[in-house]
Amino acid sequence: MKCDELNDLAAFVVVADEMSFTRAASKLGMSPSALSHAMKALEDRLGLRLLARTTRRVSTTEAGERLLKTLRPAFEDISAELTALGELRDKPAGTIRITTFKHAATSVLWAVLPDFLDAYPDIRVEITIDDGLTDIVANRYDAGIRFGEKVAKDMIAVRVGPDIQAAVVGSPAYFTNHSVPNTPQDLAGHRCINYRFVTDGGLYSWEFKENGRPFQVRVDGPLVFNDGDLILAAALAGQGIGYLYEDQIADHVAEGRLIQVLAEWCPTSPGYYLYHPNRRQTPPALTALIDALRVKSAYGQTAQTGM
Repeated sequence: MKCDELNDLAAFVVVADEMSFTRAASKLGMSPSALSHAMKALEDRLGLRLLARTTRRVSTTEAGERLLKTLRPAFEDISAELTALGELRDKPAGTIRITTFKHAATSVLWAVLPDFLDAYPDIRVEITIDDGLTDIVANRYDAGIRFGEKVAKDMIAVRVGPDIQAAVVGSPAYFTNHSVPNTPQDLAGHRCINYRFVTDGGLYSWEFKENGRPFQVRVDGPLVFNDGDLILAAALAGQGIGYLYEDQIADHVAEGRLIQVLAEWCPTSPGYYLYHPNRRQTPPALTALIDALRVKSAYGQTAQTGM
């Protein structure tokens, strides 16, 4: 393959990712007209139309999408290997993009990030908070952090945290005017603080267990949030009963600001795992972060085909 052909294929990947000749050209350091000409020449050589052009956007055709599925992982492998070679000269460097949800970011990632960034000044960490099951390959994330049972079976997964206990809480002021629930079914008579998923818009059904068997309860109340910190604040303010994680409420319970109820009904989740695609070469920056998380959490179990 000639050098200009390889350059055109690399440029095609950028155009497909950006869905714009203008943005792709800016990224590649060339003019939009020169880039458009290069893509037309590539299509002529292959005898296939790779890009569908409109006045507003550029998208891949069926042939272009098929080619992209081959090129993208190949170029990612090349980029990772070049980064790995750079590690032989310097410390790990580059940007790590991670998708996770807020509790994992605050309880797992933030516990190591300050010391980690001090140790590796050439690494940048970008964290996206998302309560959905983001496709990290399609969205070009380096890794994700989720509960163990949520991780896709084809990912490399490393445990980075202990089991997590759910907790139901309300303030002393709230329970002055409302009875303490003895079973999850009793929540039907209470002001419960709901959580709404950002991704699909649905309300979270509170999870419980009885004799080891899980079940869910849909609750109702005057407040709905998509943020756990606001649920905690509302519970502390006496506005209702909240469903949170035990580490979020432990200090408040110990100091009498919250009362924990239904503890024997609350399930334990199998902790957080960092997961990433099964590639031949893991980027050195991500390897360094995984090592830091393992040391901090004292967990080192790795799985390649699920937990």
